[in-house]
Amino acid sequence: MTENQDAVFDLADQLFDAAREGRTDFLAAYVDAGAPVDLKNATGDSLLMLAAYHGHAETVQALISRGADVNLVNDRGQSPLAGTVFKGETAVMEALLAAGADPHAGRPSAVETAEYFGNPELAQRLAGA
Repeated sequence: MTENQDAVFDLADQLFDAAREGRTDFLAAYVDAGAPVDLKNATGDSLLMLAAYHGHAETVQALISRGADVNLVNDRGQSPLAGTVFKGETAVMEALLAAGADPHAGRPSAVETAEYFGNPELAQRLAGA
């Protein structure tokens, strides 16, 4: 690997860490400077997926406002919305729904995830979203 390639991989790792940690300003600055808003890691988790799964509503909103695909699934077919249902991240779930996230996208879908974890009220709400 060349020095430039190492630098690119290092920056990508920093962006994924920023998404996981909710460092909104850092991540937004790099996306604004040209980093791909739908950048995915080796397992197909996008920046949005990582921020959503870790419950960072502000970071999720910043990525959405910069054009992140709210229905982009990872390599396991999981959507950011299903991840938030699994983790119980209501504020993130609301932000994703407001941005047009499909509750039936992915496998299992957000609706199926809510049903599986015994939350029929949420499953019904998502099914009607």
